Amino acid sequence: MTLRLDGAFTAMVTPFRDGVVDLASVEAFAAWQVAEGIGGLVPCGTTGESPTVTAPEARDIIATVVRTVAGRVPVIAGTGTNATAETIARTRAAHELGADAAMVVMPYYNKPTQAGLIAHVRAVHDATPLPLVLYNVPTRGTADLLTESVVEIAKLCPRVVALKEATGNILRAQSIIAALGDRLTVLCGDDALTVGMMACGARGVISVSSNVVPAAVQGVVRAFLDGDLALARRRHQALLPVHDSMFVETNPGPVKAALHWMGRIPAEVRLPLAWPAPASVQKTVAALEAFGVRGG
Repeated sequence: MTLRLDGAFTAMVTPFRDGVVDLASVEAFAAWQVAEGIGGLVPCGTTGESPTVTAPEARDIIATVVRTVAGRVPVIAGTGTNATAETIARTRAAHELGADAAMVVMPYYNKPTQAGLIAHVRAVHDATPLPLVLYNVPTRGTADLLTESVVEIAKLCPRVVALKEATGNILRAQSIIAALGDRLTVLCGDDALTVGMMACGARGVISVSSNVVPAAVQGVVRAFLDGDLALARRRHQALLPVHDSMFVETNPGPVKAALHWMGRIPAEVRLPLAWPAPASVQKTVAALEAFGVRGG
């Protein structure tokens, strides 16, 4: 399959049941996402609670998603950690399991310099065969990959093919696209900014909301890519209350509550995350009901 990184890609939740990864729910959820027309799947990222998913668990999740998808859409496996050697090991494993690309988050907690971030990405790139999607989300860690560093990485690492830009700053995305053009695909990392970032040249979104409304999120991106900006704008604006509801508490609490209400996954997150408060769940469910989603 030719790797196409334009469209909506779901940042998949990781279902747990009694503290264990629920692989049956992973399989059913991945199959439903593909049936709904999503552009691709991203297991083991932030929304998948990656900091508390062990390497063996990640292997099982990625293997299940790859097998279920069966080449119909790209699978971008989240393999990034705050340790370079561990990231290399997880990226190699993702390649062995058949993932189409690996998403590498900028290391959290360590507080690396820009030189450290560049060296980290280069080490993973040089030690592994997969195309890499960089993931910059400074609100989840301490590192912010600056435009100049992205440009340097693009020069040094030809298999770095995309960037999930989750700074919440359209100006940052604009500067990267202006500097690199078609060399690097930029994907929006914030659902509410999808149309704005695509107007600056992004090619889609790695989405939280598409866990619950995959066809609708894909519809926004597809309309934009097809050149119908008015339709993309209308669809995007209709989704804004849903996007807001996914973040009434720390992600992925609200989206997991929504999926549990829909009957798709058990009601469980992994500590130190806690299940959202009843008032938060009510807000999320109300937004989904207003959009036309039915509970399970």
